[in-house]
Amino acid sequence: MDFRNLKIFQPDGTFQTGGLSISGDRITAAAPSADAADTGGLYAIPGLVDVHFHGCVGYDFCDGTHEAISAIAKYQAQNGVAAICPATMTYPEDKLTGIATAAASYQTDTDEAALVGINMEGPFISAAKKGAQNGAYLHAPDADMFRRLQNKANGLFKICDIAPEQPGAMDTIEALSSEVRISVAHTTADYDTATEAFRRGARQVTHLYNAMPPLSHRAPGVIGAAFDCDAVAVELIADGVHIHPSVVRATFRLFDGRVILISDSMMATGLADGEYSLGGQAVTVRGNLATLHDGTIAGSATCLLDCVRSAVKMGIPFGQAVKAASLHPARAIGVAHDYGSLEAGKLANVVLLDENLEVNSIILRGKLL
Repeated sequence: MDFRNLKIFQPDGTFQTGGLSISGDRITAAAPSADAADTGGLYAIPGLVDVHFHGCVGYDFCDGTHEAISAIAKYQAQNGVAAICPATMTYPEDKLTGIATAAASYQTDTDEAALVGINMEGPFISAAKKGAQNGAYLHAPDADMFRRLQNKANGLFKICDIAPEQPGAMDTIEALSSEVRISVAHTTADYDTATEAFRRGARQVTHLYNAMPPLSHRAPGVIGAAFDCDAVAVELIADGVHIHPSVVRATFRLFDGRVILISDSMMATGLADGEYSLGGQAVTVRGNLATLHDGTIAGSATCLLDCVRSAVKMGIPFGQAVKAASLHPARAIGVAHDYGSLEAGKLANVVLLDENLEVNSIILRGKLL
């Protein structure tokens, strides 16, 4: 499968006009043949990588069934996402064990985004900043508990969220930082506490600005601590609801090269407005806004490709938005050898977009979807 006259995404976030050659499920180094299909200058971007979302089309990853994973993975693939690392909610260990076991035994189908990891968003978080998480199931950070779940997941947990101010959190961060990517999340931590968490090995911040103290000139908190630690990446929900456009623009400047766009989507994504659930709690969805009945924002109703489009409308250069939704998350969870860019040898996951950033074609692991 050969293409010419493409605007091809580069790992630095720029675009170069050229051709793309695919053999089997991989991008090859060979130049396209003379009779390669002329795309008329379409954009070619890598299949996106969503490392933090909960569900879509009426299913939640925490349903813990192959049916749910399949429906979610199909929808994601149809919307330009090639690899998924869905997030669990705050549940007791037996429920999380069931979810982990289902994921470990799942086999990705040909028309589905690949299940490459799990993001453990709860239960090691703060009651004061639990957001839409269920406070009844909060648990002190516990390395042994995580390892039991990781064993059931056959190593699929790629991210583990921890509020560093919780009892035992620092020791847990230090114990697990070489085994899983630790993300500071749902936290009341101040600057010094967050800085210590990063020193102990935490390398990410979950949905920056949400479920944490705000940045202040005298109390910079988690946001300031993350800015001061170059090794830390930050998740950002650019759905037009969670973060003001001005703050999205500022974040891409403050955290240049460290932004990971996420959708944080819940089961209503891809469906009409109405009543849904998240983590066992009732959620009302109106447009892009999903809220608990007390008004707390409960995830998003937007896919990751729409978040890329939204970021562009907010003033983020297209290539930088794509990089934040592909290469950065792929690197964060250790799958950049296969995902995140259109380099020779990587899986042939390609999304072709027109000048309005509407999908023209999707190639998933070398096959037209």
